Amino acid sequence: MTPKLRRWIDLLAALLRRRYAVTLDELCTEVPGYPGAGTKQDIAARRRMFERDKKELRDFGIPIATVPIEDRQGYSLDRAHFYLPYLELLKDGRKTTPKRPGRFGYRSLPSLCFEPDELSAIYQAGARVEKLGIPSLASDARSAVRKLGHDLPVPEDEADDGVHISRRNPAAEDGAFEALGEALTRGKRVTFTYHSIGRDDTTERIVEPYGLFYLGNHWYLAAVAPGEGLVKKFRLSRISDVEVNPVTPDTPDFAVPKGFKLKEHAESKHAWELGSGDLTEVLVRVTAETGTALAAMEMGDAVGGDPTARRFRVRRLDAFVRWILGAGGAVVPLSPPALVTVFRDQVRATQALYAGGAR
Repeated sequence: MTPKLRRWIDLLAALLRRRYAVTLDELCTEVPGYPGAGTKQDIAARRRMFERDKKELRDFGIPIATVPIEDRQGYSLDRAHFYLPYLELLKDGRKTTPKRPGRFGYRSLPSLCFEPDELSAIYQAGARVEKLGIPSLASDARSAVRKLGHDLPVPEDEADDGVHISRRNPAAEDGAFEALGEALTRGKRVTFTYHSIGRDDTTERIVEPYGLFYLGNHWYLAAVAPGEGLVKKFRLSRISDVEVNPVTPDTPDFAVPKGFKLKEHAESKHAWELGSGDLTEVLVRVTAETGTALAAMEMGDAVGGDPTARRFRVRRLDAFVRWILGAGGAVVPLSPPALVTVFRDQVRATQALYAGGAR
């Protein structure tokens, strides 16, 4: 066993045997691997070693908490946040017996019971995550399934569910995904370079990340600029050179508002709704039953006296035009005039692009 691994085991044992926070000086009495406190240099070296150990253990997912103790810092590790519950499977009305350890085990830990269809759904979800094409995320999914398989009969040979997930340059997104995931875990601001399709320019952004989500075959970051209240959506494939704020790495830079719901944000936002511009009321007419046309009928507000018309509130006319162009003429803009002009210009440009059999 290496000295570092022995030191980590001693540190975790010292934290887990206590129900209260403890100072570094107290921890050092039980962790022989830390230098003695004979000189200022020894104290500084011990502090640096402990901070490195704490950071590396946190990176492994061990939530060592920093807690104030009067005028000093203390550290604690909640057992409920460290140990996983025992797993059971409910089959034919009977529960399996979890693998509990002997007399020195944690018999007080709770159990988590799955029904067969729930376990199957978890496996299929893990398989779909692997299909998304983010190597680091795929590795986490495989690890999670293996952990379940330690106690439960995970159906590793289950047939493919038939769902095809399009992957768009996963290698370009993977580095950004890992860095942003780290920032989300630690509540740190990030700086990155972003290419905006609407303005066709590249700028540096500083944001506070609120969450990552997958929508329409793309990964997105939900984030706000410091001091602003508008949550924006950034596509990961357009993000590069991500840097997590290195200042005070163990202290969060911000807190996600309690009222923010990532699922609601992901589901309610379309490209034409994003941005800081004024809302414009847009009217369209639906003339057929294509996929985009039916979506327009569902998402738009009905207009009295005209069952084929729908009303939208739009911040970005260009993005809205690109969306209705996908209907192939089944959705036609009526107002405002600026929208109609942009739509006609885009139609002419598209026709010119493909004129003469161009590909």
